Amino acid sequence: MNMAKSKRKAKTQKQELTTPSLWGFNWLDVDRAFDNFRRDFERAFTTFPTITPPSFPSLPNTHTDIIDDGDKLVVKVDLPGVKKKDIELNVTDNSIEVSAEHKEEEEEKRKNFLRKERSELSYYRTLPLPEKVVAGKAKAKLTDGILNITIPKAVPTPKPKKKSVSIQ
Repeated sequence: MNMAKSKRKAKTQKQELTTPSLWGFNWLDVDRAFDNFRRDFERAFTTFPTITPPSFPSLPNTHTDIIDDGDKLVVKVDLPGVKKKDIELNVTDNSIEVSAEHKEEEEEKRKNFLRKERSELSYYRTLPLPEKVVAGKAKAKLTDGILNITIPKAVPTPKPKKKSVSIQ
């Protein structure tokens, strides 16, 4: 389609939208109203903070990755500041359940002054796995605040064979 024809078509479409119809309103106004409604709706529901009870704040920046490594799945969960003894891990043939708690207590005493702070953070997540695994052979290790879980697959995925292709 040439440029002049394309411009005429766009102008005709714009005229159709701006021409008042039998009902006496402009279609662009309708589009604008729906755009405004959608924008306001998205803003209203994406700007609310997460509401959690004050006694159960969650761990900040807790990221999770599930990696398919052919014969096994590797799951990485960020648990900053959490000790190994404070983590509970359960594996089934199709999911992983991770829960953790992190408690800190700080006390400062001076003459006529006492400051005592306590904080408790918790984490709970059930992760569905993309394939069936052998739960009894799962292994986990906590290193530098990252929980690495390795679980063999029930049916390993064969690694794709590479074939070099010459470029002509």
